[in-house]
Amino acid sequence: MKDSENWTLYVSLILVLYALVILFFVVRGALKAKSISDYAVGNIGFPSWIVGLSLAASMTSAATFVINPGFIALYGVSGFISFGIVMPIAAFISLVVFTKGFAKYGGQVKATTMAQWIGNRYNSNSYKFFFGIIALLLITFIVLINVGLTQVISKSLQADPFYVLLGITVFVFGYMMFGGANSMVYTNTIQAIIMFIVAIIMIASGKDFFENGISGFLDQLNAIDSKLTQTTNESSFLFRDYFEIIFAQIVIGIAIVCQPHIITKSLMLKNPSKVNMYLFSSIFFMTVYFLVVVTGLYARLTFPDLTANGKPLTMDEIIPTYVVTKFSVAAGILVVVGLISAGLSTLESLIQSLSITITTDIIGTLAPKAKEKSFFINKVVIVLLAIVSFILSWQQIQNPTLSVAIFAQNGVYAYFAAAFVPVLFGTFFKQVPTIAVFTASVVALVSHFGIYYLRITPYMQETVNNPGVSAAIAILISLFTGMIFYIFGNKTSKT
Repeated sequence: MKDSENWTLYVSLILVLYALVILFFVVRGALKAKSISDYAVGNIGFPSWIVGLSLAASMTSAATFVINPGFIALYGVSGFISFGIVMPIAAFISLVVFTKGFAKYGGQVKATTMAQWIGNRYNSNSYKFFFGIIALLLITFIVLINVGLTQVISKSLQADPFYVLLGITVFVFGYMMFGGANSMVYTNTIQAIIMFIVAIIMIASGKDFFENGISGFLDQLNAIDSKLTQTTNESSFLFRDYFEIIFAQIVIGIAIVCQPHIITKSLMLKNPSKVNMYLFSSIFFMTVYFLVVVTGLYARLTFPDLTANGKPLTMDEIIPTYVVTKFSVAAGILVVVGLISAGLSTLESLIQSLSITITTDIIGTLAPKAKEKSFFINKVVIVLLAIVSFILSWQQIQNPTLSVAIFAQNGVYAYFAAAFVPVLFGTFFKQVPTIAVFTASVVALVSHFGIYYLRITPYMQETVNNPGVSAAIAILISLFTGMIFYIFGNKTSKT
């Protein structure tokens, strides 16, 4: 993109307009939210396809549009296979399988959070409290999105990242104190449509590289580094062999839907029989979103030595710099808005689901009388989340370990590794002993963090390690543990 004094002005004006539109829908939704339940799952009967758009926007975040393409810019085709093909297919299949049972049971027990669903399903307040506590790991995902948004906006406005991050934190956490689920469906729908348009633009932005077909495209990558065109990349930290690229990503893709801002979205369906349209609309849009990671290959061809204006690019800066460099003013502004939409859509869902979990499942358990003031307490919780996430986000911007994605994956993967067995068993099995799933969740956490931090297995011997490997192994160990306890527990109860 050509340097222009007007660029910053145009972007600033669009961001102000975008913020005003969001605030309009926040106010509209907030006026209808009268209780903590309304804030959590809404009280407006949205069409199922609209809720599906909200899910699509929530499930594909700044990681999909900004961070993951950076990995692919560094490591090439092996990363595209992993993030653009294997993981999405596994996630879509898992989403279909899990959602129907979860939505049906969620409606029966009137659950508003993942922790409540688990606690009610297994009739255990201690298990509910346990999941409320480990939900705090999702703060790492908030940090990832904060960093991604900060990189995009600071590059676009040529502004100090510190003040951009501060502005994002104050604005988003501020309006989420009032909006909740009603507002979020409105804003997510707009964001999903913008993201779809921008995804098409970004996927098409590399058309010039295909003048000689796919083979010509690969030849250009190969000229930079032959490892970029290989299906595995031994020099990477994430795509060294097919275990990391395929097996681990299948396991992660299956389990990834067991996050509260994803699977609990189905609880917003007032009529569970409409789940098919909900799933169809979400998967259709997400298929396009996940293909955006191919932009990482375009960025590598644009910056073959990973520098811009003589300055080395960090991994998290690659895509924001590509956008500012590649597109015309009009297209660039639209893409920037799309990248911001990708971040905000998931950030809103995370703030909403995590604050509700802390308010109802942690504070509500420790101080039952506080439930009478839960609507107010939830606002205080959001303020505290804002402060913590700001501090951690700024730390990651200043001192990332390769990428903020590694920090986020370590926390998020640990959470859904612990959630996988209780959601699986609770959805498809009957008469599940609580000890079976509770033990499986603990084993998942111990296994994941143990393998990662104690450097167990050959995959954990580098300066930067792959949380996907430790989480995949932990999920399998947890599943085996849960099955043993389930079989043994049922046999004991029958004798």
